[in-house]
Amino acid sequence: MSASVNLELFRRGVPAEVKLVLLVVVSLVLMFVDAHSRYMEPLRQGLSVVLYPLQRVVMLPRDGIAMIQDYSSAAALLKQESEALQRQRIELAQVVANAAQLSTENAQLRRLLGVVEGNPTHPTVVVQVLYEPSTPYVRRLVFNKGASDGIAPGMPVIDEGGLVGQVIRVTPFTSEAALLTDEKLAVPVQVLRNGLRLIAFGSPSNGRVEVRYFSSDADIKPGDVLVTSGVGGAFPAGISVGTVESVERDSSSGFAKAVARPTSYPERYRHFLILKVEDSLQMAAQPHTESVSGRARRGEQG
Repeated sequence: MSASVNLELFRRGVPAEVKLVLLVVVSLVLMFVDAHSRYMEPLRQGLSVVLYPLQRVVMLPRDGIAMIQDYSSAAALLKQESEALQRQRIELAQVVANAAQLSTENAQLRRLLGVVEGNPTHPTVVVQVLYEPSTPYVRRLVFNKGASDGIAPGMPVIDEGGLVGQVIRVTPFTSEAALLTDEKLAVPVQVLRNGLRLIAFGSPSNGRVEVRYFSSDADIKPGDVLVTSGVGGAFPAGISVGTVESVERDSSSGFAKAVARPTSYPERYRHFLILKVEDSLQMAAQPHTESVSGRARRGEQG
C-alpha cells in the first residue's frame, strides 16, 4: 500500500501586508539615515560599480542611435558646406571673369576714344556686336544700332587697329556690316610708303586681304603698310587696312597679287566705331533727287 502523502495546500506564514509595512519602514529608515549621515555612501558606490556594466549594456542602443544621427548630421553639414563653397567659388570665378571682361572692354573703349580724338573730321557712333551670322561663305557682324542712330549703308566700321568693314544693310534698330575679309568687299587702298593706289579684296579662306590686278613691276613688297586712299568717298583716306605679307609676281601674265594681314581685330572685341561718312554716290544722288522733286513741284504749280 502506497505511503500516504501529506499535501500542504495552505501554507501559513507572514502576511503580505506585514511584509509591505516592514519594507516601507525599512525604506524610510534607510532614507532617513542616508539623508542625515554618510554611512550608506560605501554601499551606494559598491552598487553603482556592480550595476555600471548593466547600465552600459542597456544604453548601447541609445548611444548607437545617437552616434548614427550625429554622423548623418555631420555628413549633411559637410555636404552643405561643400556645396556652399563650390557655389561661392563659381560665383567668385564669374565675378573675376566679368571684371576682366569689363576691364578689357574699358581699355578698348578708351582706345576707341583715342581714335575719335585723333580723327575728329567725321562724327562716329559706338556700336556693340549683337551676333555674328554663322556661315562659312560670308564674314558679317550685326550691331545693336541702326537707322534710328543715323547709320546708313556704306559707312565704314573701324576699331583702334584700323578698318574693320563696311555697313551693307540697315534696319531701324540694327545694322549689318561686311568684314574686311569678306570676299564681296573691295576697298581702295594705297601703299603708305610710296602712295601707290590699289584695290584690296577680302579673302575669307585664310582671313587675309588680297590686292589684285596690278602690274607685276609695281613697287610693292612685304612689310608695306596699306591704308585707305579715299578714292570714291566711301572710306576716308588714311585708315589702316593691313600689312603686306607676300607678293606673287607672274611675269607671263604681267600681273601680280599681294596678300596682306589686316591690322584690325574684329574677332577680339564687341565694341566698334561707325564713321558717319556720306558716300559720293549718295551725295551725287541727293542733288538729282532734289532737282526731280523741284521739277515735280513746279509742274504741279503750273
